[in-house]
Amino acid sequence: MNPFIAKLGAFHALLTAAYIACVSALMFYGFRLFGTNTEDTIFAPIAMLLLFVTSAAITGSLVLGRPILWYLDGKKKEAVLLLGATLAALFCLTVLAFAVNLLLSYS
Repeated sequence: MNPFIAKLGAFHALLTAAYIACVSALMFYGFRLFGTNTEDTIFAPIAMLLLFVTSAAITGSLVLGRPILWYLDGKKKEAVLLLGATLAALFCLTVLAFAVNLLLSYS
């Protein structure tokens, strides 16, 4: 595999993981930032659905954006390799996140 493609896939995976970490931190610490008002309003589900759709668009563009552009430009092999490298790096980061979570749960 081309080292540039492998590095680019890892970079896209790291950007995706960083975005996911930011969204997770917002969801985890959101009550501290926005107060602890538990009054039910229509705005909480609207905000969560907007966050969901925005997150899907951002992570979709990080994972699929460049491979789709390369595929449409005729660089089909490189596009598939980049998508594979990104997904492999995301899988490794997922396994790492579960391992850290497991280690922290025993301490």
